[in-house]
Amino acid sequence: MKINGILTTIVLLSFFLLYGCRNRTARIEDEVTESVVQDTIYPEFRWEICIDSLDIHSGIIGRNEVLSTILGRHGVGASVLHEVETISKDIFNVRRLQAGKTYHVLTDRDSAMTARYFVYEISAVDYAVYSLTDSIFSYVGQARTDTLYKSVSGIIESSLWNAMTANGAAPDLTGQLADIYSWTIDFFGIQRGDSFNVYYEDIYIDTTRVATGNILAANFITGGRDHFAFRYHYNNGRGEYFDQNGTSLRRAFLKAPLNFSRISSRFSNARRHPITKIVRPHHGVDYAAPSGTPVYSVGDGTVIARGWDSNGGGNYIRIRHNSTYVTLYMHLRGFASGIHQGTKVSQGQLIGYVGATGMATGPHLDYRVYKDGTAIDPLRMDLPAVDPIKEQDLPAYWDSIRPLMKILTGTESPLDSLQAVALSAGSADPLNTSYQ
Repeated sequence: MKINGILTTIVLLSFFLLYGCRNRTARIEDEVTESVVQDTIYPEFRWEICIDSLDIHSGIIGRNEVLSTILGRHGVGASVLHEVETISKDIFNVRRLQAGKTYHVLTDRDSAMTARYFVYEISAVDYAVYSLTDSIFSYVGQARTDTLYKSVSGIIESSLWNAMTANGAAPDLTGQLADIYSWTIDFFGIQRGDSFNVYYEDIYIDTTRVATGNILAANFITGGRDHFAFRYHYNNGRGEYFDQNGTSLRRAFLKAPLNFSRISSRFSNARRHPITKIVRPHHGVDYAAPSGTPVYSVGDGTVIARGWDSNGGGNYIRIRHNSTYVTLYMHLRGFASGIHQGTKVSQGQLIGYVGATGMATGPHLDYRVYKDGTAIDPLRMDLPAVDPIKEQDLPAYWDSIRPLMKILTGTESPLDSLQAVALSAGSADPLNTSYQ
């Protein structure tokens, strides 16, 4: 019995000693692991480059400054510059660097300060990287961005620009809204009391706003009438804008060939000319605008004439759009690069600049439209929309825009009145994202 008791005691002591050692070892291992984790230093990356051992020298490209000047200050030789120019042509040509843009030269963090990379900020999001040592290469990348969904609304007192700015909208949002409605709303005819509501994307890098994304939905109310616009990818195409009926907002012609101005003279069969004082037809619309204001082609077509009109029109461009329509642009200060007789132009393409050439009392654009050779009033043209959503696809479209309609109006009644049927499942719902 006494021997058995001694053996039992020895076994228990051995067990506790072994267990205690294991526990202590485990605690020590945990402490060591925790210490290693706490002491771990993770590499820092910018522009997909590890910058732990590099210094960053940033600057703004000056007027007439070229890459050789910038890199020459950092000891980069002519042979390296030549190779960089050669390999970058198909990526982002270094000859396209623009004054006012930001650049960064990354050098070794030592006394030699060898230049390793040149980074050019194409935009707030896009950048181009050029390696300067060893195997020379280049690539284009994008900064990581976040998207916030925002809404802005307002009532027009003087102009769309002023109303949107007063309500905190960025200038590029105003331009984007004007582009969306450029086929369907005559912004020269908007009135005090007209209103708008816009739901759109704002792009951020960290906490800094860098750009305006797409307008997802909008409603512009003019003359008491709603003009809805919803961004929608139809038939796997690029995002286009449609109204609540599935009708495209895009038309064969733009409503006007320039932005943000005023009408100084309308289509008339008997107008007293401000210079000759003779009453005669004025078969066009005069848009008063500052000299140099861009003028755009209202539709796809071919330039059939470009030159000087000795009858008072000054510099002019004539464009044939199809077998029916021709448009004429007069009193131009000058022509856009590449615009000649026979040039193919697309809708919204820059063709010239507002001027006061010929018989003109001040800078303006005399814009005319001819249908089958006869002048018609551009402000009264009623052209059909293009690419409507097919009838069988309308239920899926209505289902996808239902949450957007609710954001704009607080109700889905415009869709309910169309007896929309929700057929598409799993469509993207902006209500499930950040909303301000």
